[in-house]
Amino acid sequence: MSVASLRRAARESVSGLPREFWWLWTSTLVNRLGAFVATFMTLYLTVDRGYSASFAGLVVALHGLGGVVSSLGAGVMTDRLGRRPTMLAAQASTAFSVALLGFMEHPAAIAAVALLVGLTSNASRPAVQAMMADIVRPEDRVRAFALNYWAINLGFAVSATVAGFVAEYSYLAGFLGEAALTLLCAVLVYVKLPESRPERTAAEQAAAEPEIGLGTVLRDGRFMGVVGLSFLISLIFTQGSFGLPLAMGTGGFSTGDYGLVIAVNGVLIVLLQIPVTRFIEKGDPQQLLVVSALLAGYGFGLTAFAGSVWSLGLTVVVWTLAEIINSPTQMGLVARLSPLHGRGRYQGMYTMSWAVAALVAPLMAGTMIDRWGAGWLWASMAVLGTVAALGYWLLMRNLAESEPAPGTVVTASAARAAAPAPAVAPAPAAATAPLPSPAPAVAEA
Repeated sequence: MSVASLRRAARESVSGLPREFWWLWTSTLVNRLGAFVATFMTLYLTVDRGYSASFAGLVVALHGLGGVVSSLGAGVMTDRLGRRPTMLAAQASTAFSVALLGFMEHPAAIAAVALLVGLTSNASRPAVQAMMADIVRPEDRVRAFALNYWAINLGFAVSATVAGFVAEYSYLAGFLGEAALTLLCAVLVYVKLPESRPERTAAEQAAAEPEIGLGTVLRDGRFMGVVGLSFLISLIFTQGSFGLPLAMGTGGFSTGDYGLVIAVNGVLIVLLQIPVTRFIEKGDPQQLLVVSALLAGYGFGLTAFAGSVWSLGLTVVVWTLAEIINSPTQMGLVARLSPLHGRGRYQGMYTMSWAVAALVAPLMAGTMIDRWGAGWLWASMAVLGTVAALGYWLLMRNLAESEPAPGTVVTASAARAAAPAPAVAPAPAAATAPLPSPAPAVAEA
């Protein structure tokens, strides 16, 4: 491929997206550049502070539990208060709690603040995803989610390398560095991103469009099916962080070997996410999700037959391709199925599926490897991938492109909302946008 072709492909990958999306993308990148706590928490507690592995596991579990709880609460805040206030509150409180964690000495205080960090750090995700769905045209959402996912992985790859050297000097410096970058992310949101929450029009109010609560989400069978399948897929992918290093350790591989193997995942995502998305963004979501589920399940399943670093690396290639296909496609599907005035709650429920999987996956991996061996874990991943593929195939039958989102009243304004969205007018850089008034209380959260 010529240089001119590469430049044209790059332009096509990033063109047509509103300016507000790129500020949101930048805030994501800055936030992930400071990802220190989630990466080095276990090493900090066991190596630097001398705590036991069981205590470190408890603290990490509390951090994950905070993410589970905040997913739903942040989704409600996103719809009631707005996307921008929710992100500001989440990022400012994350900066404070991360800095505070670095100064905690007592075990109970460390555990309590780790729970607080989990609550705050996960709270911005529903708002970010809802705002992205607000400001990006429906036909560009898969590409937008892919670019955002690329920023997450690029930021993590850089931060993991730099933070490793920082940790050798001072763990406290790592905590304070994450706090500073998270605060910078909040400043970017405050200065550059206007509120994007759709307001109910007079026509919608006259049509008596029902309020959307968490009960509405739970009663949405098709969407909850997507959430359930997302949980299965998350269980598979998170074994790259829990099951794989545990199995490699019991198999006699070194930590350096695991580092080399898992590095394949980050490198491939950075290199392939954008070009692959150009080929899949116009594809059939049902076929893409079915294929990605099978690749994920059998990619991890092949780990049972890998006995060397290079063969383990090949298995990572397989399930990384699944990740590259699944992530933007599934997030685009979630945005498509979310009603206009309930995106925060829907995104919160979707985010919770990943948070719950992050709690369950370590317990699942440890129990299966201890009792029956790693082979059973990898076989179960192949089974889960097959079940998820079948689930996607059944769930997405007859899902027409023109189908309105569940819970949406089809009015003239709703029809306009389904059309390509115009770019949101940016707020003046120096102005402080007033916080929207909370929506009237309803029966459901």
